[in-house]
Amino acid sequence: MSPITASQEEFIEIFGAREHNLKNLDVRIPRNQLVVVTGLSGSGKSSLAFDTIYAEGQRRYLESFSAYARSFLGGMERPDVDKINGLSPVIAIEQKTTSKNPRSTVGTVTEIYDFMRLLFARAGEAYSYLTGNKMIRQTEDQIIEQLFSKFSGKKLYLLAPVVKGRKGHYRELFEQIRKMGFSKVRVDGVVMEMVPKMQVDRYKIHDIEIVIDRIVADEADRYRITQSIKSALQHGKGVMMVRDEEGEIHHFSKYLMDPETGLSYDEPAPNLFSFNSPYGACPTCNGLGITEEITKESIIPDPSLSITRGGIAPLGEYRDIWIFKKIDAILKHYKCSMSTPIGKLPEKVVDVLLYGSQVEVAVDSVKYPGTKWHTTFEGIINFLQKQQEGGSDKIQDWVSEFTVTKTCPDCEGYRLKKEALHFKIDHTHIGQLAMMNIRDLGQWFADIESRMSEKQQLIAAEVLKEIRKRIGFLLDIGLDYLTLNRPLRTLSGGEAQRIRLATQIGTQLVGVLYILDEPSIGLHQRDNVKLIKALQSLRDLGNSVLVVEHDKDMMLESDFVLDMGPGAGRHGGHVVAQGSPKEILKQGGVTADYLKGKLGLPIPKERRKGKGVSLELTGATGNNLKNINLKIPLGTLTLITGVSGSGKSTLIHETLYPILRQHFYSSKKEPMPYSQISGLEHLDKVIEVDQSPIGRTPRSNPATYTGVFSDIRTLFTELPEAKIRGYKPGRFSFNVKGGRCEDCEGAGMKLIEMDFLPDVHIPCETCKGKRYNRETLEVRFKGKSIADVLEMTVEQAVEFFENQPKILRKIKTLHDVGLGYITLGQHATTLSGGEAQRVKLATELSKKDTGKTFYILDEPTTGLHFQDIELLMNVLQKLVDKGNTVLIIEHNLDVIKVADYIVDLGPEGGDQGGQIVVEGTPEKVAANSKSHTGKFLKMELHAGNG
Repeated sequence: MSPITASQEEFIEIFGAREHNLKNLDVRIPRNQLVVVTGLSGSGKSSLAFDTIYAEGQRRYLESFSAYARSFLGGMERPDVDKINGLSPVIAIEQKTTSKNPRSTVGTVTEIYDFMRLLFARAGEAYSYLTGNKMIRQTEDQIIEQLFSKFSGKKLYLLAPVVKGRKGHYRELFEQIRKMGFSKVRVDGVVMEMVPKMQVDRYKIHDIEIVIDRIVADEADRYRITQSIKSALQHGKGVMMVRDEEGEIHHFSKYLMDPETGLSYDEPAPNLFSFNSPYGACPTCNGLGITEEITKESIIPDPSLSITRGGIAPLGEYRDIWIFKKIDAILKHYKCSMSTPIGKLPEKVVDVLLYGSQVEVAVDSVKYPGTKWHTTFEGIINFLQKQQEGGSDKIQDWVSEFTVTKTCPDCEGYRLKKEALHFKIDHTHIGQLAMMNIRDLGQWFADIESRMSEKQQLIAAEVLKEIRKRIGFLLDIGLDYLTLNRPLRTLSGGEAQRIRLATQIGTQLVGVLYILDEPSIGLHQRDNVKLIKALQSLRDLGNSVLVVEHDKDMMLESDFVLDMGPGAGRHGGHVVAQGSPKEILKQGGVTADYLKGKLGLPIPKERRKGKGVSLELTGATGNNLKNINLKIPLGTLTLITGVSGSGKSTLIHETLYPILRQHFYSSKKEPMPYSQISGLEHLDKVIEVDQSPIGRTPRSNPATYTGVFSDIRTLFTELPEAKIRGYKPGRFSFNVKGGRCEDCEGAGMKLIEMDFLPDVHIPCETCKGKRYNRETLEVRFKGKSIADVLEMTVEQAVEFFENQPKILRKIKTLHDVGLGYITLGQHATTLSGGEAQRVKLATELSKKDTGKTFYILDEPTTGLHFQDIELLMNVLQKLVDKGNTVLIIEHNLDVIKVADYIVDLGPEGGDQGGQIVVEGTPEKVAANSKSHTGKFLKMELHAGNG
């Protein structure tokens, strides 16, 4: 396509982009194509895609609101760019914004659950939860016909229920009934004459019906009977009862009703099936499906201990305080002692201690010796529950140590009240469907029409179409192992992003620019193909798709590639190469060399055997694990691989890591079920490095996180100038009063709130963004003030502090993991997930290692370019060379091929996973035909050796 004929609409044209490290960039991105932006970490990919294109699209959208509406929304800063042409509405599908709310589930986000609620409300069949009978609803005519056919020639009472199982004296109600002209009522099964000032016992539960008429079911009286039945249904609000000669009661209703017991349901609405609505949520667990219980076992973990020796966990060992005096008095009352082991105390006494009693006991006063207080004891569990509901955050955290999470006993984890769980389609209720994985759910919905009545088919046709379409999208992007009621917060970043992608494909929008941030994270090579197809289908609808990505397959399958570089940080911000994948390969450059296989991680000549000892975990059965026995040879680089949902996170994060934490740091978090673990004696600490942010405020930065800032501040206090002035390390902190600029409180920026216009962050005028006051900045080391040091990149700092071994060691590790381009004082909030993970890794690496450390990393290659992966792997290999063990969960073949030992889980995701398919060296895994990882690894090893 020659640029001369290209109309403005065929390209998104960006002029003069200078956001972050972009170097006054002019770039043209073709519209309605799949475009991949790639390059080294920190080369400006996100600055271009998110901070320039997305930010401008978002700002233009907000500008379209009235000034009044904008004042509530808070504005958007204009990105630092001269002009952008051809920009369509922008939707970003990022990874960060997953909801922490337990009520947000896969079903609610994809809208599948909302459509299912509609389906059950309109086409579900109701069954009684008392008898299991099918509920029926009748019209007035049907009730009249039934009356004549069933009770022909019999004497009947027609009754209209007005009070059903409620307390009260009902004086006004009786007066009202009398004024309406009725002479008899039936109270609690007894027919009575109406009398003035009539009332019933207000503290008992009553059933009251108006006797509308006494009739004989005879065709001659049809008109009168019809009028009476109408009257009965009117007064009984759609429900009536008939009492026959034998005194039997028969129920009739215009609404859903169980003919045997008279139990009636309200007309079903979609909110009856919502666990986020008070109409549908199970009242016991408020629609969460789980309850927090304080159990006897958590309060008394070891019944062989006595109360004085700390048998009651929340109280600890005996101290001379009021609560122990109270317990002592209770035990004396029951002729027991505090030094008896709790297991030997009578059951009744333990119950009183836990749940309290109304019996008053005399307790010696601490304040007034010789006097006694007469008091009751509320019980330890009751006290803790009260604190849990109304205590401070600290107290609630303390109480949570004694609570156990259990499946709600009433709704059995289905989250809905019992009425909702008795509306069924094909003998299945909505809760059971929400527990199925997407694959089984798709099969259930595939031929549901054959199991529905004609009426149901007519009602459900449109809704079923929507549900199937959305399930199809989830299956297309490889999420068939998830269930609808899986909370969103338990998903990995990649899964959450792909779910939002499925939702977006479901909306079928056209002419939109989608920007995605590494959607292939956490995706096995096998599912990558599905993801690329999903993105291509978004493009084929008539949308532009812009993907920030490092994945080889994605680049080769795209229409246009934009390679940023040449270096990272201030060495980046230029476009190095652009064009179709073929053109990129021709143009050359670092990315092209890796794509061609010229550059890459060499396959090691030999694999490490380890120290000859291993960490062995047996009988792991959490979530979908099928009684796994895991063996990790210590002193090696071990990888856990497998398709998405095969149980990698359950095995490592939820079973192995909590076990190690409990062992080394007495952590409270309970691991998932397992039989036993051996080999712990060969380790002395465990370190997990994940991708969560290193700090949530701009005050947190790499220098403070790695701890190097403390050393730098100490260095500044040692300077002669600082000693003369008597400065302590606190003087050089921007978080405490003294040395910081008080105008902006050490933030360096001020937030100016403007009515009707976006809030603006401007550098503080007093300190000009330096964070410190003038006196502090006068102390200089090698001509640089503390503020100058914070503005240095890691690369510059390595040279600057070359003669300060303590500081150099920490900064050098930041440099070694490929973070030479970030500044020491960069706000933590502006670091990407991959960068945050590497800052943490550098922090751990700078500590002295013992050669017995166990490192756990979860997909450390996220956000890394081929070249950065090489840097990272060199650092990790050094750790292993010193005798430590590094365990990585990873899908990236560059990393997998250099491992010493691989454990491949599978064979599939969800309930079809949870087994070890193969374990051993990469060569052994590649030779296994059952392993999905093996197939791709075989090609990679072949290419590497070729």
